[in-house]
Amino acid sequence: MLIIAVTVGLYSVAVLLLILAGRNVAAKELALLVPNLLLLFKDLLTDPAVPRGARVLLWIGIVWIASPIDLLPEFLPVLGPLDDAVFAALVLRFLVRRAGEDVVRAHWRGEPSTIDRILRVAGARDAT
Repeated sequence: MLIIAVTVGLYSVAVLLLILAGRNVAAKELALLVPNLLLLFKDLLTDPAVPRGARVLLWIGIVWIASPIDLLPEFLPVLGPLDDAVFAALVLRFLVRRAGEDVVRAHWRGEPSTIDRILRVAGARDAT
């Protein structure tokens, strides 16, 4: 429980710092990143354009992100959520290669620039 409180606290501080720096869109996207990723994964599970193997990986991704057991403990600043972020990026990379970038984009609920960055960092698309 303490780990969750520390993680939420650090996450909140990062969002607050972005707001104070006048970066409201970035603050909103950071605050909604994990919920948007989980919604994206959930929506892709029901899309018939997503192959079965990719759906299995989506389920693994949801369990991985939601699991309290991590390779790196969540209370470690910056490094704590890193294993979740790396795994989510690998899942997205696999999905884009199997189902196509358009399918992933169709289900993204956040800012288009955020999914652009995520796909670029994941190596799922060329840098532009």
